[in-house]
Amino acid sequence: MSGKADLSAANWTKSSFSSGGDNCVEVAFADGATGIRDSKVTQCPVLAVTNAAFAAFLGGVKGSGLDRTV
Repeated sequence: MSGKADLSAANWTKSSFSSGGDNCVEVAFADGATGIRDSKVTQCPVLAVTNAAFAAFLGGVKGSGLDRTV
């Protein structure tokens, strides 16, 4: 990914574990990138990383025992 990812038409999703609360992050996948934003302030700046970087992050979280789904 080079430059800015275009996430303007992305479909943002909250985790199913958020139980409807408003203290969540949302993710979207578009333009070869993963966007991450605060669910309370959807117009705030978005953190965009490559899909590979996001997958590595999730793998690290799950591999280190921080996965709450276990």
